[in-house]
Amino acid sequence: MEQTLLIYNTLHRQKERFQPINPPHVGMYVCGPTVYGDPHLGHARPAITFDILFRYLRHLGYKVRYVRNITDVGHLEHDADEGDDKIAKKARLEQLEPMEIAQYYTNRYHEAMDALNVLRPSIEPHATGHIIEQQQLVKQILDNGFAYVSNGSVYFDIEKYNQKYHYGKLSGRNLDDVINNSRELDGVGEKRNQVDFALWKKAQPEHIMRWPSEWSDGFPGWHCECTAMGRKYLGSHFDIHGGGMDLVFPHHECEIAQATASQGDDMVKYWMHNNMITINGQKMGKSLGNFITLEQFFTGNHSLLSKAYSPMTIRFFILSAHYRSTVDFSDEALQASEKGLERLMNAISDLDRVPVSDKCDAQTEQFVKALRQRLYDDMNDDLQSQMVISHLFEACRVVNTLLDHKAQICKDCLEELASTMRLFTIDLLGLKPANAQGGGSEAREEAFGKVVDMVLDLRAKAKAAKDWATSDQIRDELAAAGFEVKDTKDGVTWKLNK
Repeated sequence: MEQTLLIYNTLHRQKERFQPINPPHVGMYVCGPTVYGDPHLGHARPAITFDILFRYLRHLGYKVRYVRNITDVGHLEHDADEGDDKIAKKARLEQLEPMEIAQYYTNRYHEAMDALNVLRPSIEPHATGHIIEQQQLVKQILDNGFAYVSNGSVYFDIEKYNQKYHYGKLSGRNLDDVINNSRELDGVGEKRNQVDFALWKKAQPEHIMRWPSEWSDGFPGWHCECTAMGRKYLGSHFDIHGGGMDLVFPHHECEIAQATASQGDDMVKYWMHNNMITINGQKMGKSLGNFITLEQFFTGNHSLLSKAYSPMTIRFFILSAHYRSTVDFSDEALQASEKGLERLMNAISDLDRVPVSDKCDAQTEQFVKALRQRLYDDMNDDLQSQMVISHLFEACRVVNTLLDHKAQICKDCLEELASTMRLFTIDLLGLKPANAQGGGSEAREEAFGKVVDMVLDLRAKAKAAKDWATSDQIRDELAAAGFEVKDTKDGVTWKLNK
């Protein structure tokens, strides 16, 4: 069935039908990490958000080229083009080469993303590998009259640009007042206006990372890399540019200005941004010092955590809210996510032991036939992952009701239910059971499962006959053998406590 995908375009502040520039090809660029520290929960959210989009677009039949960059130079401590390069500063502190720092934390980032089941992008370019392309971008902007050289550095002339185009259209800012106010600071520093941003920075003598250019030995401004690499790998016009909401201004606003100043028009059709993860209402981030690394989540080694949480619990936690809403971290929220994930995965596992009847009861048949499109409708409405999970929980209740012999399902409907639940849970949401990474005990686990299923089926029949003594005896003996059996309002569940 053909699906119509709506995505929220930050540029126009509304949901829009997704129509690629050159179907079936889709170009997608997402801002990746600045690799000077361990990845934290704030890194996980954009990675998982755009992983869901990547998965869904491919499922819809699009041929997606997904580019996610590695920032390994040019990201200064302050967005106002001041301070040390974050990676160079770390390198000095640890007495290492900057590329050692960048490579180490790139590896750490990849390990964490793999654990979270985030698919690798099609291309992962590094800023340091594209200095020439960034210099070419700067030269184009200079040649078109929207930049100026000052003491060996090159700055983007926002006032000149704003006379012809609109700087601020992504973030909704009116910079006329800002530009006028900045005139009071004329003559201070290298910039004509304090709102101008660096395209190329002359390196100070102590600066480790530097490259020769016609302006000076220096390094590119932070904003240049995404414009240059996006154009190199996706062309001068591509479909989607994504990242965290904190990048709307100044980073993505500057990207739009750079692209327009160099080529005369916008490069990106749809701008997508995920919201922040907060702790006590404050954005989580390395610069604020309030972050929890992903490794700390996986090991439980942090004062705010009562225990370790699996990568899939973290993924489930992030997907339990819509990507454009804020998510406030708490240990209690992670515990709830852990239980929710277990419930969903147990139901998917239990599909294999649902008894098949000759026909469905009407309510079950109606639910199963409507489920797939309901889930597609959730995904098509700007990736409403939290609604997908909610509807999958309804499917869990149906599975438990079937296991408890309180409803009937035919073979075809059971196959449709199983196919739908697995498609949206595993393939599209990217969730996987804890034992999905394999192990030598899988055959034994399967044998245990079949025996327990058979015994629980006998127990269900005993309960149906109101033979409570036999029913309780079966439950107690299973418990003694290490199998925990729970009777819930939705049906019976079990797990092996070993």
